Order: sequence, then structure tokens, then C-alpha cells
Amino acid sequence: MQVHWPKGSSTMPNSSSVSEFLLLAFADTWELQLLHFALFLGIYLAALLGNGLILTAIACDHRLHTPMYFFLFNLALLDLGSISTTLPKAIPAFLQVEYFSLTQAPAELCLLLLHREMSHRPGCV
Repeated sequence: MQVHWPKGSSTMPNSSSVSEFLLLAFADTWELQLLHFALFLGIYLAALLGNGLILTAIACDHRLHTPMYFFLFNLALLDLGSISTTLPKAIPAFLQVEYFSLTQAPAELCLLLLHREMSHRPGCV
């Protein structure tokens, strides 16, 4: 293999670019990976079910259309948004090595920060 240097330069120019990063598995043994997968999947599904029930109950019962339940409705909606931003992409990473593109990570971070900022302003939703 022959390396061609630019004229007048004694060092190789830095022309490398990174387009993705590697997310390694959480544990080395398959049993621990399955345990983490099942644990986080259970937590995610419980959060989806709980927040979905809160949203459904408040939306369907007209006696719950008070300011306190409006606030609770907003919190449940924001919790659904923030947990659904990160966990669906992270749960499969417990079982295998994942590659993330550099455009996915900032988009996920922006969505997470948006949900966090909206939680400080409950009237925004």
C-alpha cells in the first residue's frame, strides 16, 4: 500500500469523518442482556399502560375536566412523550450491538429536551 502525501507536507491530512457511533450491549452475558431487556420492556409497557389509562379516564369522564385533572392530563402526556423518545430505541440495544447515525442522536436529544421544557410549563401542551 502506497501513501500519497500532499506536496510540501510531511504529515497526513486529517480527512476522517464520523457518520455513526456504536452503542455496545449493556452486559456481556446473554442472560443479563435478556434480564435487562425484559426489565426495561416491562417498565416501558407499565408506563404506557398507566399513562394511557390516565389519559383515557380524564378524556372520557366529564367530571374530571377540572384544572387539577387538566394538569394531570398534561403530565401523563409529557411522560408518554419523554419515555417514548428514548426507550423504544434503547431497549433493542440490550440484546445486540446498535449503530446510531449522528443525525438520530441530536434529534432524539432535541425531542427529549422539548418534553423536559414543556414539563416546566404545563400549559404548553
